[in-house]
Amino acid sequence: MEPTETPIRAPETKIMETYEAFRQANDESLAEGQRRSAPDILLEEKVERIGRELDRLSLHAQRPPLAGGSGLPAPERLEHKRAFDAYLRKGQTEPLRLIEAKALNGAVGPDAGYLVPPDIEAAVLSRMAGLSPIRGIASVRSLAGTSLKKAVSPEGAHQGWASLGAPSSAITPGLYAELGFQTMELFAQPAATQAMLDDAAVDVESWIGEEIELTFASAESEAFVKGDGVSRPRGFLSYPQVPDAQWSWGQVGTVATGAAGAFPAANPSDILIELAHSVRSVYRENACFVMNRRTQSAIRRFKDTTGNYLWAPPNVLGGKATILNFPVIEAEAMPDIAANSTAIAFGDFRRGYLVLDRVGIRALRDPYSAKPYVLFYTTKRVGGGMQDFRAIKLLRFGVT
Repeated sequence: MEPTETPIRAPETKIMETYEAFRQANDESLAEGQRRSAPDILLEEKVERIGRELDRLSLHAQRPPLAGGSGLPAPERLEHKRAFDAYLRKGQTEPLRLIEAKALNGAVGPDAGYLVPPDIEAAVLSRMAGLSPIRGIASVRSLAGTSLKKAVSPEGAHQGWASLGAPSSAITPGLYAELGFQTMELFAQPAATQAMLDDAAVDVESWIGEEIELTFASAESEAFVKGDGVSRPRGFLSYPQVPDAQWSWGQVGTVATGAAGAFPAANPSDILIELAHSVRSVYRENACFVMNRRTQSAIRRFKDTTGNYLWAPPNVLGGKATILNFPVIEAEAMPDIAANSTAIAFGDFRRGYLVLDRVGIRALRDPYSAKPYVLFYTTKRVGGGMQDFRAIKLLRFGVT
């Protein structure tokens, strides 16, 4: 008799099973706390352990695979791929020099490095959308230059009804303003041994893509949240913050919890509802919560008046956890809950925050600086900043 194979559980099934275990353990912990004057330490540790496993499964399910373009590449792309592989493995520059000269690329030469093939660049940016949380929800635009100037209307888009018998209403002076976005150079420098480069079985292009994507994603994830705009993108937390009742264009509105460094003592979940409704309905349709894992862990235990948990796990592969039916984006760069911190953001980030990518990732082979290792100085230019100050609100853990 042949042994029966154990079926492999789908990721979404494992997530739901872990969530059910978390809910049962947390309910048991709450019930035990009501019976005893002191909490049960073992139960508390069990809830935390299951919560961490739930976080791990949710993040793993959201990570897309590293893969190039679909189908066979065009002859020109295949030629570029072969030339780049020869450059990485042996330092041969002439084939790449001819390809970039033929493409009329002005930054040709060993001092500037050489362009990564388009398939690898597309794969790196695709993976970074899963690894860099703000990039995954923001508006992303590619540029041929190094900067962008964008016209915006602080009062909203100019609109009206045109009549056949009369001209439409005139544009008033000062209706539009201009926002400037500058891309900054981000670099990574992975190292390889010559033995690895000489091994024909090693896919060097995929290796370098995997190495740089983690470094790039980590650096820009922090910059998009709290970067100061000096030599890095400007994060949405770096703009002036004011109470929402005093909001004006160029500032980010905040909603206060009414308690320094804490949620309100009574009905703490109500403040999340207030935050969600501080955003206009046109932005709320595609809105999400942004917070770090420690803040999410605190909210995970909140219940509504009927005893249902506000936090719900993803129920489909690649989905996201939700609070009040809005997706939750976990960004480690968000601050912890503390006095006057803005630990939770809510809004439509696709309309509120803009990420700029200058086309092209460059790699410069350096076999001299760290012998016997070969370094690959890899650069890309990226920028970011607020483009619609109405779209995002912050929850401040303070009295005002």
